[in-house]
Amino acid sequence: MFHFRWGEGPRQQALYLSSADWMTRNMLRRVEIAWPVDDPALYQRVLEECLAPYLRDGVDAWELQLDGQYLPAAGEGPAAQHVLMGLLGRAGHA
Repeated sequence: MFHFRWGEGPRQQALYLSSADWMTRNMLRRVEIAWPVDDPALYQRVLEECLAPYLRDGVDAWELQLDGQYLPAAGEGPAAQHVLMGLLGRAGHA
């Protein structure tokens, strides 16, 4: 998932989805694509249900520092995986 923002409002942000397998061998010998999410309802759902839990994760998230070191992130919420499992459970998929 790639989320770009350069201001406020729907025309000043973009969301793209792609495979998560961006390894060197795949980038050099295969075709990898990213596609835009244009539907406003789907766009909002992906942000709320997929991106937001990871940005709020206060348990399992790590941040890359300028010196290349990783430190635990200062998120305020529960582990993103627990949030996602809860969403799936409420939707009847668990």
